[in-house]
Amino acid sequence: MALIETIQLRVHGAKEPTLVYLPGLHGDWTLVGAFRGALGGRARLVEFAYPRRTDWTLEDYAQAVESALFAQGIQRAWLLGESFSSQVAWTLVDRAAQRASANHRPESLVEWQGLILVGGFVKHPWPWGVALARQCTSALPAWFLKKACAGYARVAGRRIGGRPERCAELQEFVTRRTEACDRPAVTSRYRIISGRDLRPVARRVTLPVYHLSGAIDPIVPWWQVRSWLRRYCPGYRESHIVRRAGHNVLLDAATESAEQILRWSAP
Repeated sequence: MALIETIQLRVHGAKEPTLVYLPGLHGDWTLVGAFRGALGGRARLVEFAYPRRTDWTLEDYAQAVESALFAQGIQRAWLLGESFSSQVAWTLVDRAAQRASANHRPESLVEWQGLILVGGFVKHPWPWGVALARQCTSALPAWFLKKACAGYARVAGRRIGGRPERCAELQEFVTRRTEACDRPAVTSRYRIISGRDLRPVARRVTLPVYHLSGAIDPIVPWWQVRSWLRRYCPGYRESHIVRRAGHNVLLDAATESAEQILRWSAP
């Protein structure tokens, strides 16, 4: 598979609210199909797939997202920042706030109605865990990583009932995990997580901030994220922790996640 150098976007549905889904470390829309199905057309879902670049900063990701949304004529939306992309989401909110405070609101600027962290965080509470994950991603054999992704896709397919269209998306998830492209991109995203501290941004945010997580999450400790948001983020409203769901809560508990997000983002 050739290296994807540009950000990709696709839009499902036309009803308000508009939900902008920014993916986790894998960087694409291949794990969001069950959530899309659970929405059932009750919202407009904008899905992104990132280029597999290793030189992008958070500002590069944010600018690319803004430009792609502008090209689609999307001016008001809710952010769904999943895992790694919670960092992109905080950056987008901060860029909008800075422009507003400077009385500079170009037509290309999206008005963010709120931010929903999906297995996300501000500053990752376990820096040692991020460092370990980055080392493992760099060191493990390519065949092992490929088999691990394939195994995850099989388990996920059974969990969502084996629907053909969803299984096809999970197979796309496996196909996109190529050694030449994917490993360097994921490693670079770990570096971004380790290298940035967005707590000063979150301390300034006043727009609604919600937090959705699976209770069985060994990757991001939701209890620490929730505690920090409660104490320090002025925009924080509520957390919802889904029992029997893991880190990828939109896949593990698509229906419950969809209903909760629709309640939070209702016009």
